Amino acid sequence: MTDAYTPPKIWTWNKENGGRFANINRPIAGSTHEKDLPVGRHPMQLYSLATPNGVKVTVMLEELLALGHTGAEYDAWLIRINEGDQFGSGFVAANPNSKIPALVDHSGAKPIRVFESGAILVHLAEKFGAFLPTEPAARAECLSWLFWQMGSAPYLGGGFGHFYAYAPIKIEYAIDRFAMEVKRQLDVLDRRLAESPYLGGDDYTIADMAVWPWYGGMAKGLLYEGGEFLQVQDYKNLIRWADTIGERPAVKRGRMVNRVFGDPSSQLHERHDAGDFDTKTADKAAPTS
Repeated sequence: MTDAYTPPKIWTWNKENGGRFANINRPIAGSTHEKDLPVGRHPMQLYSLATPNGVKVTVMLEELLALGHTGAEYDAWLIRINEGDQFGSGFVAANPNSKIPALVDHSGAKPIRVFESGAILVHLAEKFGAFLPTEPAARAECLSWLFWQMGSAPYLGGGFGHFYAYAPIKIEYAIDRFAMEVKRQLDVLDRRLAESPYLGGDDYTIADMAVWPWYGGMAKGLLYEGGEFLQVQDYKNLIRWADTIGERPAVKRGRMVNRVFGDPSSQLHERHDAGDFDTKTADKAAPTS
């Protein structure tokens, strides 16, 4: 255990505190510089990065296109959060919370901004009538798991992931506290997936698209080191579900979009046409220099 910490009467911001993300974390909102967002030729304009929250949306768009919904064609513009792109004036106008992803829907008479990944999934599902059940009980189950993910993922990412993988010092209490909660969440999922093939029931929905990049990624070692520490291999139903979804062609494509890390063959920095997956140019596919 670390030495006891006594909080001061009034908190003050230490710009050096925060470890790996100290250069982009701050206690105030708003833009830091003027920069308009680019707009491509497709109805959907996505501004994102292939973190789990970004992958949710690119998977959804690719799944919609696979079903033949041509109105879901999109341009995916890269937002490099480590460089502060999310604080540009154009991005802040699209998402005042300065977090990826942000979607601007240009399909109507007036552009519609949608931010928060869960809200984007619901917007697209309702717009195209896909991956969100209409029968009341099934819809409620799907949305319950979607919002479960939105409320639970901070424990996995900002909690366990931060203190285990990214914090400048290892704090036993913090790691133990968040590891316990993440294992409880993995057990919640594993028990649910013992009852049905997908989180919402028999059908693949936006609930699975929301949960898979986080907990499926943890189960398959796609997030960060920590799977062995948490013994994720013990959650057999979760592993089965993660494997099933991971083999979907649209999921494989969605994982590539706005990806700037990992194997260069898994990266598509920006996506402006379906053919980009087959004819990746150096500026779209090469790793960041």
